[in-house]
Order: sequence, then C-alpha cells, then structure tokens
Amino acid sequence: MTLRLYDTAAREVRDFSPLRPGHVSVYLCGATVQGVPHIGHVRSGIAFDVLRRWLAYLGNDVLFVRNVTDIDDKILRKAADAGRPWWEWAATHERAFNSAYDALGVLPPSAEPRATGFVTQMVTYMQRLIDRGHAYAADGNVYFDVLSFPDYGQLSGHKLDDVHQGESAGTGKRDPRDFTLWKAAKQGEPSWPTPWGDGRPGWHLECSAMATGLLGPEFDIHCGGMDLVFPHHENEIAQSEAAGDPFARYWLHNGWVTMSGEKMSKSLGNVVAIPEMLKRVRPVELRYYLGSAHYRSMLEYSEAALHEAAAGYRRVESFVQRVNSRAGAVIAGEVTDEFAAALNDDLGVPAALAVIHNVVRQGNSALESGQATEAVRAASAVRAMMGILGVDPLDPHWGGHTAHDEAATHALDVLVGAELDRRTRARADKDWPTADAVRDRLANAGIEVTDTPDGAQWALKGKE
Repeated sequence: MTLRLYDTAAREVRDFSPLRPGHVSVYLCGATVQGVPHIGHVRSGIAFDVLRRWLAYLGNDVLFVRNVTDIDDKILRKAADAGRPWWEWAATHERAFNSAYDALGVLPPSAEPRATGFVTQMVTYMQRLIDRGHAYAADGNVYFDVLSFPDYGQLSGHKLDDVHQGESAGTGKRDPRDFTLWKAAKQGEPSWPTPWGDGRPGWHLECSAMATGLLGPEFDIHCGGMDLVFPHHENEIAQSEAAGDPFARYWLHNGWVTMSGEKMSKSLGNVVAIPEMLKRVRPVELRYYLGSAHYRSMLEYSEAALHEAAAGYRRVESFVQRVNSRAGAVIAGEVTDEFAAALNDDLGVPAALAVIHNVVRQGNSALESGQATEAVRAASAVRAMMGILGVDPLDPHWGGHTAHDEAATHALDVLVGAELDRRTRARADKDWPTADAVRDRLANAGIEVTDTPDGAQWALKGKE
C-alpha cells in the first residue's frame, strides 16, 4: 500500500514519495508565542504528530522541524501592554506551548528553531532576492516584488487583483501587493543590523530561512493550519522559489477548531485554553478528541462532543486494561491491514478509529468467552494502532493514570468510607470492640486511619 496525501498546491491526493527513500523531512509552522495556547493552536501539532508517527511506523527516518515565531507585531504589542520585556513575554508563552504539547503527548520535534536565531540566514536570503531582481530596499525596509514572480498565487489560487497582504504599513512600498521581508527599526522595538539598515524580520521570511537552513533548499513536506495558506505559505513559496530554492514538495494543511461555525481565535473571544480543558477531561482524552476528526476537516467544539469522545476513548482503554490484568502483559504488536489502508488514504483517522473500535468489540467477546489468546492478540493490535494516534492506554507518558484506575480508586473510597462511617457510629455508641475491629481490619488491608478534628482520615500505608 502506498501512502497518499492531499497536496494543497496540486489540489489533489498524490502518492507520497520522499526526496530520499527511507528519509522524510517535514517542516511545521509552529506557534507565534503571543499568549496562552488554546485547543485551536494545538490541533496542527496533534494532526501532524500522527503523520510523523505513521511515517516512522512505515520505516522512515523522519526529520521533523517545528519553528517558534518569537518576534512579531502581536508579541511586541502585548508585551508592551503588560509592561514586560518582549523576549520574556515570548519565552513565557513558548514554555506554555511546550507544556501543552507535552501534556497532550505530542512528540518533541527533531529541532525547534526560533526566528530570532536565524537573522543571519534571513539577511543572506534577502541579498539573494535583491540580486535576482525579486526584492528591493526602501527607507530601511525590504520588500518582495510580487509582480516579479509570475507564479504568485499558485498555492492559494489568489489572483493578483485580489491580493491584500494584511500587514502593518511600511514606507517605500512600490505596490500594495508587495510584502515585507524586513521592517525598519522603530523606537523602542528590538532590531538587528543589516546592509539596508537596522530592523527586524517579517513573518514570511522567517520560515523560509529556518526551513531551508535546517532541511536544505528542497524538502518533503510543509505543514500548517489552513489559515496559513494565504498569505503566509503563498509568500514562503514566492520568496523561496524566487531565491532559487525548490522548497517544499508537498503542502499539507489542517482544518480549524470552530465554535458556532467560526474559527477559534483570541480576537473573537471564543477560545478554550488548554489548562482549562485539562480540568474537564484527562490529557489523553483531550488528545483523542482533537485528533479524532480528519485533519483537513473542521472540528466543531462542544462540551457534548468532547465528553462523547472521552467516553469512546475509555471504552478502548477499559478493554486494554482488562486484557492486561486478566491475561498478562499486553505488548504493542502490528496494526491491521484495514487500519493501514485508512491511514494511507490521506491519514484517514475516522476510518482508522472505526477499525480500532471493531477490534475492541471482537476482543471483548473473545475475553468474555475465555479465548485469552485471541483477546491478547486483539489488545496487542489495539495498542499498536492507538500508539500511532498517540493515545496508547499503556504508554508510560500517561503515567498509568487510566479510567480503570479512577474507577478502582472511587470504589476503594466508597468501601473505606462505609467502614469509617461504621467505626464513627460505633465510637459514638461507645462500642469500642466494633470500632477497634474496623480499624484493625483496615490496617490488615494496608490502610492507615488517623483521627483528626475534622474526622477520620485514611491513606494507603507508605502513601501520602
């Protein structure tokens, strides 16, 4: 079976063939670290983490780069509004993003470059574009000449007459459709020296410099949210190809997370921050929910959908846990042919999940009918398939904290609580033999009881 992926530039599903057999290079546009991440921000990280895991499962050595935009108009504005240094504001929220990625089981990238660390490469890139007649300097700014690049619009389908870059105003621009490569220094803003004057980079230039600086002039896959198709990715293609780099061979874009049909964004006020979400469901359940839709589709957020997905995950988890406890340790095995076919068809996660739940049903039937070998075989396949999706219930990343554990803890709490209530009544009735018997019985079961002014408290021996 051949992996096929929808290439935004080709507007069709294409057979995937890496530049170097057995080696795949991927660049993902990462976070602009301006604030606390919400579920819309991390969807691309989860979607393309599945791509990365599947490519590795197929036997490829995957070089995966995810950048950090740590200098940007919004970062500077928000830091100034908060009265904090821009670099500290960016670093604080970069940590918040990495914490969210880690909480949701997203594998760390092979490299995670920051834009501010690639200014030298950006200066070189601008010089190449100027030398080739595709860029010009004006009043300390450097602009890309859109009319000099005949293929402009190839990714997005935009016509030149419809182009609006949507960027902050600069001086000296020859054509409003031109976009900024370098912004002249302003009072109170950070700046770096260049042959054309001090300033700071434009957003589009950053990614071309980081992608080619780490992956080379041509690489396999460029990923990002569909909101980046224009102008960001369109401009990346223009400046990269105009500079003489073949650049990305495949372009993949994930859909938005929406609320009431609108893209989730801070400006609209319809965001759900990751720390808040993790108060509602476990991290693995949130990951399962955000990764359950096809990566190119919109994911309409609702509390009901979140909890329905969490319940679906727990059904899979419960099966693996039951087999693991009844029939011995379950080791991740091989995925089924049906699962592989689903993922090879443009990462068809919904179809892959249907396969998993079908195997779970078969495995539960085998377990209940005493067919331990068949149950273990099913659980082994389920672990492998869930692992590709980043939600293997027995993955140590999740710390062994499962729905099964929560149910067991709740049951223990209820049973011990009933015993302590019995002891409290006995003490009130001065029935000391009964009260002591309850305490001794709990102690023999490894449960310590401590009497406090707020009542009896219990704990497992050796645990706080």
